[in-house]
Amino acid sequence: MLENLKGYHIYLASNSPRRKELLQRLGLSFQVRSLAGIDETYPEGLDYEEVAHYVARKKADAYRSLMQPNDLVITADTIVSLDSRIFGKPHSLDHAKDMLRELSGRTHKVSTGVCVLTNGIERSLVATTDVTFANLSEDEICSYVDQYIPLDKAGSYGVQDWIGLIAVERIEGSYFNVMGLPVQRLYNLLKNIPPIDGTDEHI
Repeated sequence: MLENLKGYHIYLASNSPRRKELLQRLGLSFQVRSLAGIDETYPEGLDYEEVAHYVARKKADAYRSLMQPNDLVITADTIVSLDSRIFGKPHSLDHAKDMLRELSGRTHKVSTGVCVLTNGIERSLVATTDVTFANLSEDEICSYVDQYIPLDKAGSYGVQDWIGLIAVERIEGSYFNVMGLPVQRLYNLLKNIPPIDGTDEHI
């Protein structure tokens, strides 16, 4: 599959084990290359989709000067939003619990921006999924945060974790997007990347 990508050195610019797993399930051969200290700030006034898109492209820019001619870099950024407020990664366990209290019994949005960068092409996308949580008890929130330590997760939860089993009442959109990578959309983007030899061959 994705024969058009033969010859590219593909890099996933993320330490997320969920993104790595999903990309592996697409059948891609790739390496993880993650730079520390990338500035993920964004201008005020952007909505949740614009923020995810902006930060994914900003991450890609950090790799641009390091790329070799046949490199292909995939970056992504996931955010959670509720009532137009953006929930990133929590700063502490108490902050994580506060986020989950706010998400409890509500429908929130999960947006992931993805950028694919080669030396000649930059293509990007953003996907959004609506997630409805059941009402969570204080014991459930505290037990999850204390056991799973979700400090690396936007919105303070991983849908693939225990809390996803007990909290998620409904999902409208891509489940994998909530995990951190809208793989169906990414697959369609990747299969339209021109092959290195410059022909118009696609799968």
